[in-house]
Amino acid sequence: MENQKFEKLISLSTKIDAFINKIGRFHIWLVGIMTIISAYNAITRYLGKYLGLDLSSNAFIETQWYLFSLIFLLGGSYAFLHNAHVKIDILYNRFSDEVKTKINLFGTLFFLMPFSLLMIVVSIPSVVNSWKVLEMSPDPGGLPRFPLKTFVPISFVLLLLQGISYFIKNYIHLKTHKEFPEDRPITEKSI
Repeated sequence: MENQKFEKLISLSTKIDAFINKIGRFHIWLVGIMTIISAYNAITRYLGKYLGLDLSSNAFIETQWYLFSLIFLLGGSYAFLHNAHVKIDILYNRFSDEVKTKINLFGTLFFLMPFSLLMIVVSIPSVVNSWKVLEMSPDPGGLPRFPLKTFVPISFVLLLLQGISYFIKNYIHLKTHKEFPEDRPITEKSI
C-alpha cells in the first residue's frame, strides 16, 4: 500500500520535473533572442553615433530588459530543478545524508513554499491592476508592461511546483533511502 503511494508521488514529481524542464528549454531560446537584441542595441548605438543617426529605439531597449526579466523569472524553477541555484553550504556538507534530507524537507516546507505562496498572493493584485489599466511603459515608444507583470506570479507558481517535487523526493528518500540525484537532467525517456 505504501509502495503505491510512493509510486504516485514519484510519478507526480517526475511530471513536475519534466514540465519545468520544458520551461527551461523555452528559456534557452529567450537567452538567444535576448543576446541578439542586446548585440543589435549595442551595434546600432555605436553605429548611430558614427553616422549621426538614431538607429535604435526604446522598444528595442525595453525588449532586451523584458527578456532579461523573463529569463530571471522563469529560470528560478529550472535552476532549482538542476541544483544550479546558489547555496550557502558551510555546514550543510558536513551533515549526514539523513540530516541533509531533513533540512531539505524543513526548508522547503517552512521557507520555500510559504514564500512562494506569499509572493503569488502579493503580486496578483498588482498584475490585475496592470491588466485593468493596460499599463504601458512611461518611455516614448515603450512597450506594454502588463504582460510582463503576469510572469511574476507565474514564476512563483513554477517555483512552488518545483518545491513540491523537491519535497516529494526528499520525503521518499527519508522513508525509503531511494536516491534522487539532484542534478540529473529529466528527459521524456525517463518519464
